[in-house]
Amino acid sequence: MLDLKRYYEGKRVFLTGHTGFKGAWLTLILSKLGADVKGYALAPTSEADLFVQLNGDSLCNSVIADIRDRDRVKKELLDFQPDFVYHMAAQALVLDSYHFPVETYETNVMGTIYVLDALRQLEKPCASVLITTDKVYENLEIEDPYPETARFGGYDPYSNSKACAELAISSYRNSFLNPKDYKKHHQSIASARSGNVIGGGDWSGNRLVPDIARALIASEPIVIRSPNSIRPWQHVLDPLHGYLLLAAKMAEDPIRHATGYNFGPEPSDVRTVLDMCELAIENWGEGSFTTPNLQNQPHEAGLLKLAIDKAKTELNWKPRFDSAEAVQWTINWYRDGRDDALNYTSRQIKAFF
Repeated sequence: MLDLKRYYEGKRVFLTGHTGFKGAWLTLILSKLGADVKGYALAPTSEADLFVQLNGDSLCNSVIADIRDRDRVKKELLDFQPDFVYHMAAQALVLDSYHFPVETYETNVMGTIYVLDALRQLEKPCASVLITTDKVYENLEIEDPYPETARFGGYDPYSNSKACAELAISSYRNSFLNPKDYKKHHQSIASARSGNVIGGGDWSGNRLVPDIARALIASEPIVIRSPNSIRPWQHVLDPLHGYLLLAAKMAEDPIRHATGYNFGPEPSDVRTVLDMCELAIENWGEGSFTTPNLQNQPHEAGLLKLAIDKAKTELNWKPRFDSAEAVQWTINWYRDGRDDALNYTSRQIKAFF
């Protein structure tokens, strides 16, 4: 953490989506690194949200606004004059994207474009990491992990909207913020694609680990929709560490690292939804699950793996947890940390680094 602190201490970091699950974790980490953080996001949805439990308003300058508000995004970013930008604001749920496809595209595609367009007018050096997802790739559900050069696709509106965001990032980087012209515009733009992130404080609906946590806390059977599906599971601290490393490397070499990076578990670390459920029950100490016969469910991919060689080689990053450890740390948070979220989350951050 001391290595990271020399990059972030006293620096201005503009973070969209700071009130979300991953955003709240990153806000706390950046605060510990001594950064001056300005967050931009919708308001937390309940008092149980991690951002509220961490007393997030004391960790940053919190701006409650919509990423779809082009003029507000531009004003808040340019007024702040950031050294780093992390763009996390998103509609992040696959099932919600089937119910709200237009809003999903507006948020994930146009929101990203509004951030990029504001960066075009920033007249100082800045490293920006725009976060998408592992689901940006055209998923053929094969055993081979997808490298950063794989074709973009996306079956459902969420995955496809994030693939569209990647295309927009590439277009803006080529057309307006080309690394070859860095000395003219001073903007370094990268995208980060991470796997299925788990960790304490996520209370989202229709997401595996929050559903597991709610059931265990209530002593109810866990309902799992797709027990044989395989995802690149990882603890939230692993990709966040990757994002921080990436932006730090961009500050040192803004031309080389202005590209896309995958952050995920080792491709050999394969776990099904059922495996994750059983690991959670084992760590909790008790529990049960059921797999109802669900028909006419929206499509969700059954197999997805990410190649992480590029991040290992170029950033000297690698996952510190395997999926079993990720589940253990996550379940420990829900069992022991949810009533003292700030201190417990801080201890997990300290132990990780």
